[in-house]
This record gives sequence, structure tokens and C-alpha cells, in this order.
Amino acid sequence: MIGIGFQSKQAALDNLNSMTSGVQPIIEEDYRTRIAKAQAYMQANKIDALFLNAGTNLKYFTGLGWSASERLVGALLPAQGEVCFIAPFFELGTISEYQVMKGKIHAWQEEQCPYQLLGQTIAECGISPNATLAIDESTAFFVVDGINKANPLLNVINGHHVTSHCRMHKSANEIALIQRAMDMTLAVQQAAASILHEGITTTEVEAFIAQAHKKVGASGSYFCIVLFGKASSFPHGVKEPQTLKKGDVVLIDTGCKLHGYLSDITRTYVFGEPTDFQRKIWNHEKQAQLHAFNAAQIGATCGDVDHAARSYFAEHNLGPDYQLPGCPHRTGHGIGLDIHEQPYLVKDNPQLLAAGMCFSNEPMLVIPEQFGVRLEDHFYMTESGPKWFTEPSYSIDDPFGLEK
Repeated sequence: MIGIGFQSKQAALDNLNSMTSGVQPIIEEDYRTRIAKAQAYMQANKIDALFLNAGTNLKYFTGLGWSASERLVGALLPAQGEVCFIAPFFELGTISEYQVMKGKIHAWQEEQCPYQLLGQTIAECGISPNATLAIDESTAFFVVDGINKANPLLNVINGHHVTSHCRMHKSANEIALIQRAMDMTLAVQQAAASILHEGITTTEVEAFIAQAHKKVGASGSYFCIVLFGKASSFPHGVKEPQTLKKGDVVLIDTGCKLHGYLSDITRTYVFGEPTDFQRKIWNHEKQAQLHAFNAAQIGATCGDVDHAARSYFAEHNLGPDYQLPGCPHRTGHGIGLDIHEQPYLVKDNPQLLAAGMCFSNEPMLVIPEQFGVRLEDHFYMTESGPKWFTEPSYSIDDPFGLEK
């Protein structure tokens, strides 16, 4: 029963400590391994080069953390040869400082066309002007349009096959970073439950969670959704904050970032004593999450995992498919440098599960106009099957297993 073990915000914060000791960030050797894997894929699939726009793909392959803007910043990865970079001339000093994988930086002045410079860079790499260029799938349309117009002979294709081929299979080091980030957020979730009292607002809880994430060693919350009562039936929240009262369903979905890698955990419980109906729906959610986990075996498809959760709901007159009351969205998503990334546990997805893949498991149940229950934990695939990053909620009365 949430609300029994109440403590002040300060006491809850005082009980938290940094959890980042011993964490190993991604190193240059890791980036070289990733580049080699991408180049092997490109060579096998007749792709001459890959353009990595500013964002998580650029960071994944080169270590350069840079946010996308109206100015072109990125890297060109040829199928053979060294990676090189493209950036505004006035950013040369800063980008050189942030580079992990060193490489030549081709710079453009403000009045120059960076897309023409990309074409010249491709030529300097010994690549034909009518080559096949894969472009990072997150690249804004205006960049792709600019590249096409400045280099009409290029065969421009979507680069997601290259990036996903590498990113969906996490290394042991990546899994360790995600594991620690998950541990941090789980501690924060438990602390957040301990401060709940009648009259507290969702914005107060969100502010506490940001402080708590800093206390365990993150820069704050990467994101935070706190919902009370009927608002919990809206998967990603409502416009106005809510005030907690007895009998409310509480849904908290939050995460943080550690060396670029993300956590994402949702806990749902009741403030006070659950009703029989709340308990029934909560238990169905827990069972659906377990069915999805058990279906996640090597050789099964992503669609099989979603089907396992959705079939359980249908057997109990919830759904079917995306109908409400039931589960309005996919069972889960991949996670890594992006909070949502390939592959996805969604209906009919034929992607085969393989070691190193990491997923959320969150087949949310929504009861319209009443409440929603989302239990979200993540697992990663090993050669022998799935393994939880965090143990699922124990029960609606004891979600963190403190009394078992």
C-alpha cells in the first residue's frame, strides 16, 4: 500500500548516493569496431558511403556528440577508408576538441553550400560521383534535399539498414551502461513512491525525480511523466497537472542518461488501498508483461513477443488488437543512445530476436475514463534467452518488493 512509508523529500534525497563509480564509457576501440562492422555491411550491400548527420548516429560511430541544427555537421564514412567530417569553419576548434575518432574536417564558410562540399569530399575519397550514398535516417529533409540538388548523379538511399544493423546489437559494454542507468532510475522510482502524500502535485513529484536523478549521478531526468487518477489512462500524459488523492492510480515513467545511454522505467500502483477492479487490471498487466518476456526467445520474431502479450489480453476480454479497454500501443521498443530505437516489439514485425538486442516490455492496459496501468521494465537478449535489466514490479501493494 503506497503512502504508508511516507518520508520527506529531503530524507528521501539523503538516502540516495551516486551510483556511477566503476562505470566504463565507450572508448575509441569500440568506435573502430563499429565502423568496421558498418563498412563490412556496406561492402556486402554495394553501398559506397554513409553520411552521418549530427545526432546519435554520429555519436554512435565516431563519439562526436553534436546536436542537429540548420548548419550541416556530420561525418562521411566510406565503405573503405577513414572517416572524415564536415562542419562550419567557425566550429573547427570546438569540433576538434570534441572529436574522439580523429579525422580530417572539411570546413565550409557561411556563404558556401555545404552540400557541394559533401560532393567534393566524396570525390576526394575516390568515390564516383554516381555512387550509392546512404544517409542517416534521422537526417532532416532539407539536408537530404540539399544533397540531392547539389549532387544529382548520386544514388541517395536510406541509411537505416546500415545503422540499425550495427546499433540493434549491443556490446557487453553498452549493456553494462544501460544496466547502471536502469539501476539508477529504479532507485529514483522507489524514492519517488516514498514521498507521496495526499495533496502533492504531479509537478512536485517531477521536480523531485529530477533532483533524485542528480543525486544518483545523472545530470537530471532525461524525461519524466507523472500521472494521477484518470490522467493515467493517457499513455503519455495530459496538459494539466494533477493533485494526488486517496485511491488514485499513480503512473510514473522516467529515465536518465549515463554516458549517452538511457534508462526508461514505468511503475504503476495505487495511493492507498486498491479496489478489486484496480487489482484485477494491474495483475492482468503483470501477466501480459511476463507472457511477452517468456516469448522473447532466440529465433522468435519481434512480432511474436507483441502477439504473446496481446493474446493474453484478448483471452481476458481486453482488446483485441488495439481496441480499448486494452493495449493501445506496441509492446515495446529498442533502447540505447535513443529512448526509442530499432527494433520494435510490434505486431507482425518479422525481425528475428538475437543476442545483444535490448527492449522495453510495456504492454500498457488502458481503461478509458478510469485509469491506466503500465509496468515497464527492459530486458536484453542473451544466447540462452531474455534477461531482465530490472526485476518487474512485485505486486500492486508492494511494487518494489520491499515486503516480500
